[in-house]
Amino acid sequence: MAPKADAPETAELIELFKKIGLTQSKAAEAAKSAKSASTLKGIIESHDLVNKDLDEKQAVLLAALAVQGAKLGDGERSYAVAGILDGRLKTTDQVAEAAKYLDAHPLPVDAADFNKSTGVGFSITAEQLAARVTEYISSSAYTGWNNLGAAIGGLKNTDLRWANALELKNAVEKAFTEKFGAKQSGKPAAKEAKKEPTKGTPAATSEPGPSAPSPRSVFEEGFLGHLHKVGENPQIHPHLREQHLSATKGIVHTRFPPEPNGFLHIGHSKAIFVNFGYAAHHGGHCYLRYDDTNPEAEEGRFFESILETVRWLGYEPWKITYSSDYFDKLYELAVELIRRDKGYVCHCTAEEIFANRGGEERGPRRACAHRTRPVAESLAEFEKMKNGEYQPGQAILRMKQNLESGNTMMWDLVAYRVLLTPHHRTHDKWKIYPTYDFTHCLCDSFENITHSLCTTEFIASRESYEWLCDALEVYKPRQSEYGRLNLTGTIMSKRKILALVKEGHVRDWDDPRLYTLIALRRRGIPPGAILSFVSGLGVSTAPSNIQTVRFEQAIRQYLEGSVSRLLMVLRPLKVTIENLPEDFLLWLEKPLHPKVPELGVSRVPLTRTIYIDADDFRLEDSKDYFRLAPGKTVGLFQAPWPVTHVSHKTDPATGQVVEIVVRAENEGAPKKPKAFIQWVAEHRPSGSPVVVDETRIFHQLFKSENPSGAVPDFRADINPDSLEVVRGAMVEVGFWNLAKKAYADAKAEGKKRTDEALKKSASATGPVVEGAPTHEHDDTPKATSEQLVGKEVIRFQGLRVAYFAVDKEAKLACLEDGIDAGRKDGDYLVLNRIVSLKEDSGKAA
Repeated sequence: MAPKADAPETAELIELFKKIGLTQSKAAEAAKSAKSASTLKGIIESHDLVNKDLDEKQAVLLAALAVQGAKLGDGERSYAVAGILDGRLKTTDQVAEAAKYLDAHPLPVDAADFNKSTGVGFSITAEQLAARVTEYISSSAYTGWNNLGAAIGGLKNTDLRWANALELKNAVEKAFTEKFGAKQSGKPAAKEAKKEPTKGTPAATSEPGPSAPSPRSVFEEGFLGHLHKVGENPQIHPHLREQHLSATKGIVHTRFPPEPNGFLHIGHSKAIFVNFGYAAHHGGHCYLRYDDTNPEAEEGRFFESILETVRWLGYEPWKITYSSDYFDKLYELAVELIRRDKGYVCHCTAEEIFANRGGEERGPRRACAHRTRPVAESLAEFEKMKNGEYQPGQAILRMKQNLESGNTMMWDLVAYRVLLTPHHRTHDKWKIYPTYDFTHCLCDSFENITHSLCTTEFIASRESYEWLCDALEVYKPRQSEYGRLNLTGTIMSKRKILALVKEGHVRDWDDPRLYTLIALRRRGIPPGAILSFVSGLGVSTAPSNIQTVRFEQAIRQYLEGSVSRLLMVLRPLKVTIENLPEDFLLWLEKPLHPKVPELGVSRVPLTRTIYIDADDFRLEDSKDYFRLAPGKTVGLFQAPWPVTHVSHKTDPATGQVVEIVVRAENEGAPKKPKAFIQWVAEHRPSGSPVVVDETRIFHQLFKSENPSGAVPDFRADINPDSLEVVRGAMVEVGFWNLAKKAYADAKAEGKKRTDEALKKSASATGPVVEGAPTHEHDDTPKATSEQLVGKEVIRFQGLRVAYFAVDKEAKLACLEDGIDAGRKDGDYLVLNRIVSLKEDSGKAA
């Protein structure tokens, strides 16, 4: 923390800040932090702002820049100042975004990109705003007023984040009124008849709560809205199109084809959403196809986790297939490629191939000596490869493409290589395995994929994809590329995450500080929140580079209207209410959410001994502090009266306050407190309070927005204080009923979905190409309710603290069927912080 400036210097700074247009109170606020005050002073002096006729709004923006842009270089900061002075940056949100942009993009600045990223020039009329909002709401899966926060959050993930916040809120409320009727207060609305899910959303979620919004516009506008119709992708022969239409019956077929060599991360959630969502929106089918062509990197746990993750997100594959289903047919087509003189066996080393492609100097390309070998010779050599007569690296099958092409993906790519590692499904049958570039397009062809949707890093591969299909005269799917989803401030590389795990920087692949999907699930993030976030970003050809703070804000907005709120104190401090009798007991009924009556109520005891958060008591009072202090009165959430400090006790050894004595203001005219704080009561017969053995608070794992840019490597950017464990936090006794109900509801929903999936399994597994096996493989991952339900479904907001979920390491006997709610012997309660709350002023309830 920066040291505070002394009084004379502070007074001088306040006077200086007032000269640029800040009011007395805002000038004083700006002078509080020595660091930001020094930055603001430098901005004023270097730009001679005292002699410029600035209005208060510009002054406030400059003060915000001093805070947000304290780490910027002088040139970058001056660029932002110019944006404020010339009126391009009009809001504090724009200034904050400008600071982040300039931190990541030093001078010279791409003005057009800067303007787009910071909302410069954004303009929308009231009519346009209303139309945009109405279209979004009317085509979404929102079910009622409890989705208001999620709707506003989803819109703020679009360019409407730059619209006036109040006007946006009013427009959303108006659209909700038109769709759901006037907002009801005081009692829950009558249950509506069950509706069919909006096309493109999961048919069912694994957990109770609002469905993830998935606006139709995502699939009908922009990139996805302009995709070809089934059968419009050109073919080398007309009969191929006719056969394709006959096989598909004109229905959309997509696929999600992960490599089972690691756990899926947040970027994959977009691929799952796009492929499964696009097919569902058009009434089509989506395969889950494991691209299992590299036995050296594949593990059984990855297969299981991929299917579990897809189902957790709410999707069920139409069919589950494997690239290895087609190994025989792929081998036959490789032989056919050679027979057509469009493939040849090569014995060049990797270094020789690199040199023939131009080497470091990127010089002229040369064909290797094996490119012109006779077809019969290549066929014989390929047979030797198949029979295991070559070691890895001694021989490869290459496609004879176009070495003169400007596209590197046409420079005779490798189609087959020798690998002696046994395959998890075919065991030691094969000594050769096809590459991605050979396998991917042909498996798409076998499965009659109508839309091969992938990310833009595969744009260059499209030419070779189409070349191979045409070379073999098979059905040619159309590959279309969209921008991938990246989160800044973290890493997605499997190699780097593995290093973090092995070196002990994180506990495992599901450590909640990571952004693998199993880590996000363990942290407690609902699947619907992830889908809401992804759909809100939209789908285009531009990559989505999103800061983790923006992702967390989207999660926060989703949770706001969907989880219960419980009284919680993170660091308990004992409080005795002296004017209550020892046996005083008052049961209070409180809503689990003030705006979502459907969540129900909880009953909490109020007794003579309660606990408050240590942060809600201060020995030295001040005018801007409204919580408990000597002689001060403060309200207790939901309690019938406030309390006033009388005295306190301290530990002689440490000087820390260990107990506070207060007086209940339960007689005479009630005092109106200026603030309310959370509390929990001590009442052993009811099990109050619930003591939390571990509360794990996760901070960013890395210190910067670009860990991969750290020197010497990403390890230098690791935040050593990314995990904080608090022991002994307390939660209201209503936690037990909430936990048991949430787990039981999710378990019932999970069983329902499991039964539905198992009914489909006989026909939903296996390839659809003639000549390939059609039985269900014994190693195909099966649907289980455990895949869909974990302890993380128990979520709540600790009032004025944060959002929390139960960790998988917790032991809670009451979750088992037939056991009453409450703590049992051997229980161990572990909570994970999902996300923090919005800024807590601590002033008002």
